[in-house]
Amino acid sequence: MKNMKLKKVNNLFRYIRTKTLLTFNFQLNKLIINYRHVTKIKNMRYKILFILGAAIIMSNVSAQKTTLTMQQCVEMALTNNRNIKQKELNQKTAGIAYEQSKFDLLPSLSGSASQGWSFGRSQLADGTYKNINSSSTSYGISGGITIFDGLRMKYNIDQKAANLKASEANLEMIKRDVILSVSTAFLNVLLKKELLQIANEQLSLTRNKVEQQKALINAGKLAEGEIYELVAQEAKEYQAMVEAENNLEQTILELAQVIELDDYKNLDVEIPVDLMNTELNLLNPQSVYDTALLNRPDIKSAEYMVTSSENEVNIAKSSYFPSLSLGANIGGGYYNSEKVPLNTIVGFELKVPIFNRFETKNQVRTAKLNVENSRLNLENSKIELRKVIQQAYHNAISAKARWDAALKSELAAKEAYRFTEKKFEVGKASVYELYQAKNNLTVASSEIV
Repeated sequence: MKNMKLKKVNNLFRYIRTKTLLTFNFQLNKLIINYRHVTKIKNMRYKILFILGAAIIMSNVSAQKTTLTMQQCVEMALTNNRNIKQKELNQKTAGIAYEQSKFDLLPSLSGSASQGWSFGRSQLADGTYKNINSSSTSYGISGGITIFDGLRMKYNIDQKAANLKASEANLEMIKRDVILSVSTAFLNVLLKKELLQIANEQLSLTRNKVEQQKALINAGKLAEGEIYELVAQEAKEYQAMVEAENNLEQTILELAQVIELDDYKNLDVEIPVDLMNTELNLLNPQSVYDTALLNRPDIKSAEYMVTSSENEVNIAKSSYFPSLSLGANIGGGYYNSEKVPLNTIVGFELKVPIFNRFETKNQVRTAKLNVENSRLNLENSKIELRKVIQQAYHNAISAKARWDAALKSELAAKEAYRFTEKKFEVGKASVYELYQAKNNLTVASSEIV
């Protein structure tokens, strides 16, 4: 019996040393319960170990907890996520490209200047040549504007506008993905917290039974061997509680990683007050699909990419047409320090494509293939969306049915456990029967969670 108590103390110390605690009150109550198991140990060494473990608990809970709601976790993730920041940079880049496509409609203006020296035979200002070193300076301003280019610039503006909208949709899409990841991680923490609470409640019940059995043994009303099965059951439930706590720590770590928070050991979550609302109002899957086609950013992004590729075809076709531009230039200079009069030139430039080695034709063909590819991507996105909605609807209906069944199962399990507990107290049920009834209750409660 003494060896069994000694083993329990060692297990307790290892547990205290490795675990991260949720709240001060929770750990203090557990500390008081565990202390009852070691107060009768006369060996001072193990009492000191226990006190040391208690000190570790106090030091752990002394750190300030950061309790976050789901909304706060979402906001933190949206602020910290690097993928979102990259998409924001892509959106800004697309915005610059769209602005530049509009600026391309404006005329261009540039200035120039040059300075040169000539050594040896040079032409003089009167047109004669002489062996003399000379210098020349020239300067001027030139400008031009495209009058017609087969509507290339117009289609380029349309394409860049579609690319900008696609980048905006991609940004919104990754934000929704991050929100979904945070929500999933947050709810997983809530799940593990509930399971840990169930494990602690079951352990507490068994410990109370152990105390009752000890009282009966001390009073001589029960043989000492009758408690062994309960102690073994307590050890199993203690192990389940430790495992549940480790699982909770793991999910908290995963949540911290999603929101990119370094100090996960001091992270906790706030349980929503309306978490257990059992109402389930689902729209028809087709209605959900029709609405999603109008609002889902992934669908919008695919649609904008179709528009962009269609404009790429028009841009390629514009090379079949002539282009017309207007240009002007005014300039002057100096020759051997003598001023050269200003010279002004104004004129049109017409370029007519005749043969460019089938380059334009193949650019058009390639652009049309890209259109078909982007349309296939759009259809694939729609098909995938329909599958996701149908599967989610099916999962929701199934989960609701499981929930209703679990509620009834838990109610029956509670009554069965209460009945078996009374039988056990009067000696008409074995410890195994009590354990089986309590295990059924635990399973039913976990299924509800």
